Amino acid sequence: MRHLHYLFFIGVTLFSFESIRAQIVDQEEFNQLEAKVIEWRRDFHQHPELGNREYKTAEKIAKHLRKLGIEVQTGVAHTGVVGLLKGGKPGAVVALRADIDALPVTERNDLPFKSVVKTQFLGENTGVMHACGHDTHTAILMGVAEVLAAHRDQIKGAVKFIFQPAEEGPPPGEEGGALLMVKEGVLENPKVDAIFGLHINSETPIGVVRYKTGGLLASAQRFVITVNGKQTHGSQPWSGVDPIYISAQIIDGLQSLVSRESNLLKEATVISVGKIKSGLRFNIIPESAEIIGTIRTLDYDMRDLIEKRMNEMVPAIAQAFGGSAEIEITEMTDITYNDADLVAQMLPTLQTALGTENVQLTKATTGAEDFSYFVREVPGFFFFLGGMTPGNTTPYPHHTPDFKIDESGMMHGVKVLTQLSIDYLNAKS
Repeated sequence: MRHLHYLFFIGVTLFSFESIRAQIVDQEEFNQLEAKVIEWRRDFHQHPELGNREYKTAEKIAKHLRKLGIEVQTGVAHTGVVGLLKGGKPGAVVALRADIDALPVTERNDLPFKSVVKTQFLGENTGVMHACGHDTHTAILMGVAEVLAAHRDQIKGAVKFIFQPAEEGPPPGEEGGALLMVKEGVLENPKVDAIFGLHINSETPIGVVRYKTGGLLASAQRFVITVNGKQTHGSQPWSGVDPIYISAQIIDGLQSLVSRESNLLKEATVISVGKIKSGLRFNIIPESAEIIGTIRTLDYDMRDLIEKRMNEMVPAIAQAFGGSAEIEITEMTDITYNDADLVAQMLPTLQTALGTENVQLTKATTGAEDFSYFVREVPGFFFFLGGMTPGNTTPYPHHTPDFKIDESGMMHGVKVLTQLSIDYLNAKS
């Protein structure tokens, strides 16, 4: 990093190069934008859309970017939107990413902008809810775009705004998400030098950012197990082969891969079953059963071991009880790695924006993010943004009907992503 000097004064880091906070955007500009960002978020929250179906969401994003004079590409990875803001001076290219999809969750919160959207998901009736905070990510990045567009003449290089669909995974049988965006060349033309992303967190107080160098989020794999038995009357189980009973044995066996075969001193790993489907009537032992779940790992060797042992164990257990079983394992995300050099370079920017005490190290989590596919291609820095009201002792967990965040923390996200973009481009010029 050229011509970069830091002066520490009253615990706050100041930059000698063109600090966005000091010379380009003042705090009042962020303050004036807050109401708009909250309004956007509430609109997205009230009108959520599932992965690869974010038509209205994408339309609203694209309209906003075009109004700002940003070059816009739509239909990326089906429903994604990419904006390119060219600065007034030559330089590098930095990308910022926000995910835009919602989840098949029926909201339980009593909010004036509560989602009442209903749909079908995998043949089941369900509500649709932004139960993971992607509505906040989208609104935050729209705010960043507005701030940076107003100061484009002072920007060195370019900023690529990536509004990504289907982060929670595309519908079965479809491609989507970050992986498809990468395949379609979102990190090219112009080539991206670094990428930043954030995730609102309902267990982190507002005003706080939590980060980790290296592996931050786990890889996620989806598994589907089909168990085959022999149908019979429920009163005579001995005359058939019960796939539900076999499924119970398989599920029990899978947990032994975590508790007895994985070195948990090395990294965490999780195997969870999220869905079991079998049978139609109380007095009929069915012919088959289906088990669907997820595998989360933070180490590639552990991931390979678990995959190998599941492929061995599942058919063996079924055979032991007189049935048969097949297993299919599909990668959903890779491990999300934060580039060590990029983190070290940009950490002072976070500390400047929020205060050193509010930029905190965190441990890796078994949550997963397909942001991993972006950082597999270019250096990246992904972090958690506080969304919990300070003093709250009962956070609202992600992916639940009760998920809730404190909107007053959203502008911290706008400020941080704005300053990261400018400081990175300044340092690269």
